[in-house]
Amino acid sequence: MGPSPMAARAAGGCSSAALAFFGFRPLRRAVRPAAALSWGHSSLYGGCRSRLAHSLVDSVLDELRSRRRVRVSAKIGLQGTKELSDNKIDKRALQKGLLLEFQKDSERSLLAVVERPDGKKNWMVTDQNGILSSIKPQQVTYVVPGVMNFDSSRIDEFLEKAQELLDPTVLECAWMELSEKDKSITVEEFAEIVYGTKESLESYCAHFLLSRDIVYFVKVEELLRRKLAKEEAEKELEEFVHLLKSAKALSMESKPPKSSWLVDEKVRQKIEALQAYAVDACDDEQRRLAGNILKAMGFTRTSSAALKLLINVGYFPVHVNLDLLRYDVRIRYAEEVLSAAEELLADRPDSDMHIRKDLSTLKVYAIDVDEADELDDALSATRLPDGRIKIWIHVADPTCLVKPRSIIDREAMHRGTSVFLPTATFPMFPERLAMNAMSLQQEYTLENSVIKPTYMLTYESATELLYMNLEEEEELRILQEAASIRAQWRRSQGSIDTAMIEPRIKVSNPDDPEPNINLYVEDQANPAMQLVSEMMILCGEAVAAFGADNNLPLPYRGHPQSNTAVSGFSHLPEGPARSFANISVLRAAEMDFQKPVPHGVLGIPGYVQFTSPIRRYVDLLAHYQVKAFLRGDSPPYSAGDLEGMTFIAGMHVKVARRLHSNSLRYWLLEYLRRQPKGRKYRALILKFVKDRMAALLLVEVGMQVTTIVSRGKVGDEVSVAVETAHPRDDILSIREVIEDTDDAGE
Repeated sequence: MGPSPMAARAAGGCSSAALAFFGFRPLRRAVRPAAALSWGHSSLYGGCRSRLAHSLVDSVLDELRSRRRVRVSAKIGLQGTKELSDNKIDKRALQKGLLLEFQKDSERSLLAVVERPDGKKNWMVTDQNGILSSIKPQQVTYVVPGVMNFDSSRIDEFLEKAQELLDPTVLECAWMELSEKDKSITVEEFAEIVYGTKESLESYCAHFLLSRDIVYFVKVEELLRRKLAKEEAEKELEEFVHLLKSAKALSMESKPPKSSWLVDEKVRQKIEALQAYAVDACDDEQRRLAGNILKAMGFTRTSSAALKLLINVGYFPVHVNLDLLRYDVRIRYAEEVLSAAEELLADRPDSDMHIRKDLSTLKVYAIDVDEADELDDALSATRLPDGRIKIWIHVADPTCLVKPRSIIDREAMHRGTSVFLPTATFPMFPERLAMNAMSLQQEYTLENSVIKPTYMLTYESATELLYMNLEEEEELRILQEAASIRAQWRRSQGSIDTAMIEPRIKVSNPDDPEPNINLYVEDQANPAMQLVSEMMILCGEAVAAFGADNNLPLPYRGHPQSNTAVSGFSHLPEGPARSFANISVLRAAEMDFQKPVPHGVLGIPGYVQFTSPIRRYVDLLAHYQVKAFLRGDSPPYSAGDLEGMTFIAGMHVKVARRLHSNSLRYWLLEYLRRQPKGRKYRALILKFVKDRMAALLLVEVGMQVTTIVSRGKVGDEVSVAVETAHPRDDILSIREVIEDTDDAGE
């Protein structure tokens, strides 16, 4: 084979050619080829290529060559092309028989022959794979010149011929000349210089090589666009950094509000990039942008540095809960959901009013934590003439307002549960709906200012009333008696004690640098808590029995019997130590949606969560089913429906639990950080992890910790002190305090 057209030109002196092409210029490299480089009389594939054997881009070109030779296969199509000029191809520029290249999708370009118009703008074409399709003019990336009435069956032949000419090494030689001339010519003129002709085949090959080139050539317009975009980005970054520095210098009370950072689109984009970086939830562009901002501010490129910066400028409060952002927790409601809630509040529909039994004469006790806003359940009791106890378990009925598959129901399903945090509560239903129309409300009549309210008691006040044993609170004492009988019966059925000491924290003004922290330590063995717990279990058992008797699909919850596993803990003292051991060997709960399954932990034959329909979506599902049956309607959901919806809600419940746990631990650490240095805490040994490394329960705090203890066994108490507590870094260091024997004796 003789030398290529390009080689022939090289023999005559490549430098004499005016080499450039329309809309393109060479991208100058930082390292130029040697100035004394001579083309001599060798061919393109010999002399020129061999003299550039040590080029820094040789390896890239080899890869390009192997890639591109595959790309011109008629079977695969031409990959990765894009439009080369700003001249748009309109309807009049296309006609039947033209050979063109068009963008099939983001990764493929194909050759095709124009067949006929398709509507006002589009054209029908037959591509290289023989497929007839409609394309838009803007999809056309190149029209092969000099071709009329081309037969689509000849595209394969055209591509095979093109493959022989598609050698990207010609671009390196062209680049050398172009870098000196810096002029513009057309693609066809470029083909004439490279191949010695601007015929259809050679022009297409020139277009193909240039449109895929990533080493030597870029569009002038693209260069200018990139330059301007870079300058604009640098200017915006400089202005944003100035804003950050100004805000950082202000006192805490003078810093701009969070909303002010979200007004301007460009500022919002940058502050949100920092936010995403702080919670490790950023995409590549946000990571790059946040990294540049941190570098410009003199911070290291870490998530903790981004968090520190956002706190310093006042965008985040000192004690910001990042988990709300990490888990994308729904803390607000869409306008359409709020509007639907307001409509329900205005209408207050209750299709069951005519079948409701009037129990307004009963004395009703609603017992909950003191800050509870949603009142799901309440209790009443009386003693029958034969000595038996009759109990009423009153449960809020949100299904009288919310219908299955409604917009509010769907929103509740995607929340799964109300989220309770030390700093805030995010209810499953819109707040006004959950805390007003749905909750159990105090009822009264106005007759000469005589009012008959329902009792609203905290656990503490209910326990106090029980200890006082007042005659006028006989119903409360009857409830306690019934709860005691039930607890004793469940123990005889193999129930397992899991009552622990749990912390509860309420934080007021959480956005302040030093907010108020109120710690409550709840003993689940508290009489009022035990009373309420027993009644809720009784309700769940009754609903499960009702479902079984009526073949009603419900979310039945069970738990494998674990008597064998827990029998080895009978030597441990009753209370947290034994409960902790019991919990450690329990297996996962089981669900069935057609029939009850035994609940070994509770010691009952079946159980359905039913008493918290305002704050738990699975309870709401059970209400839909039971209410439909009571009305004589078919259940709205099948067992399969219930299983799928329970799974969806369950995913959000897991997130809510993790969020609650993380937030609680953060504020417990902040509470411990504020305590006097050296303060001693009572600690109950729960378990030995390894050797003398023990899991402990801080009795006054309700928090589990680990440290090495020198003495004691499971169930014993030791004294410990907090050495270090860093809530933001989740660091807690505990040490044992050895009591002085002589001092103790005194």
